[in-house]
Amino acid sequence: MNSPVTPGTVYGVGLGPGDPDLLSVRADRLVRGATHVAFFRKAGRPGQARTLANDLLPADTIEHALEYPVTTEIPLTDPAYNQALSTFYAECTKRLRALTDAGHDVVVLCEGDPFFYGSFMHLYTRLKDDIPVQVVPAITGMSGAWTATGAPITWGDDILTVLMGTLDEDILARNMASADALVVMKIGRNIDKVRNALRTAGKYDAAWLVEYATMPNQTVQKLSDTEGKVTPYFSIIIVHGHGRRP
Repeated sequence: MNSPVTPGTVYGVGLGPGDPDLLSVRADRLVRGATHVAFFRKAGRPGQARTLANDLLPADTIEHALEYPVTTEIPLTDPAYNQALSTFYAECTKRLRALTDAGHDVVVLCEGDPFFYGSFMHLYTRLKDDIPVQVVPAITGMSGAWTATGAPITWGDDILTVLMGTLDEDILARNMASADALVVMKIGRNIDKVRNALRTAGKYDAAWLVEYATMPNQTVQKLSDTEGKVTPYFSIIIVHGHGRRP
């Protein structure tokens, strides 16, 4: 009689903000030793996480691309958007479970930190009660961005607020106004709305725009110096706090 197969483990591995030197030792070890890797990407694109790991993966690694059914084609408020992604994550979960049931470990490559606005968390909640899942944390993109500005993000009792550029303008402005220090992510086509909200909140002139933080093509500019510029999705806006200091 055949012995039962020991199930494999899914590893959600954070790759950090982009610079491979900023990977944790554990993340580096898991990626370099991976037999199976999975990663999210838009159809027809290599995928940001896969690109970050390009020089680390063994030549014989078996790759599993998880391609989003939609990204910006449907508004976030459309019920069809949530339904499409829910079905997608269920299918991804099924693929990973089939691999672990066969005894394979799977490294899921994650941009930034897996538990910080990442797609992996949707797999984690669907898998954690059924199969072994381990999460490897990482430096976030926003940490790389505020470090790139050359100034501390928070001082003393400053309250740090993190906002998504996809939010409605009035919600952005209200939360910006009450924040001491501010991070705005998911910029891209939302840049004009974010600019308007910052002006309403009285923080526009203090804002910095960081594109591709820690990557070779990183840029750091005062947001007010980039009027009319189209920004990539991987952009982060920073407003520094000025709280209590000794």
